[in-house]
Amino acid sequence: MPLRDEPIEHVLVVPTLLFHEVGYFQGFHDDVAPYLKTLLDPSYTSYRPRDAVEEDPSYKQLIPYCIFRCGGEVFHYTRGKLQGEGRLHSKRSIGIGGHISAEDEAGAAAAGSIYLEGMRREIDEEVEIATGYTQRCIGLINDDETEVGKVHLGIVHLFDLESPKVRPREESIIETGFAPPKDLAADYHRFETWSRICLDHLLSRS
Repeated sequence: MPLRDEPIEHVLVVPTLLFHEVGYFQGFHDDVAPYLKTLLDPSYTSYRPRDAVEEDPSYKQLIPYCIFRCGGEVFHYTRGKLQGEGRLHSKRSIGIGGHISAEDEAGAAAAGSIYLEGMRREIDEEVEIATGYTQRCIGLINDDETEVGKVHLGIVHLFDLESPKVRPREESIIETGFAPPKDLAADYHRFETWSRICLDHLLSRS
């Protein structure tokens, strides 16, 4: 008897042309308000099969990219081979996050929006935060110079923690720790592109 196919995940996307209409940029952009107002408007978003949009640059998948900081030091890790995005295996990272799924709608009312519920779920799946914190959205990342970047748009959230208590839940998150951005930048070439862009921003503000 044949096995039933696994359900296809549907992820939150916006047309790439809409992103261009709001204002195209390459790299990091810290004027987030006009982008979020438009890009998170349900009039423009849709949910599409993840396997299709991963190869379709006419859509941008919206990805919360969460950075955890304590006392000036930033949480970092290496992506193991069990991590879902094969193009990022073995890369170092300072960002936790992932796709917003159609299934996040169930918890949207409690979280305040589907986007915030998806961000909460992704964080809870990947790490345990055993301390208090404040968080704010500090910018967006667009990177059309890589195959991964062409189909994703990062929304960067900075979590300022009361103590450095972040532990991985997933086996794919390895070699974790906290370090100053300038120390991480010394190993710049091993970091995924989005993390490089964020490190540049953090260093420019230090």
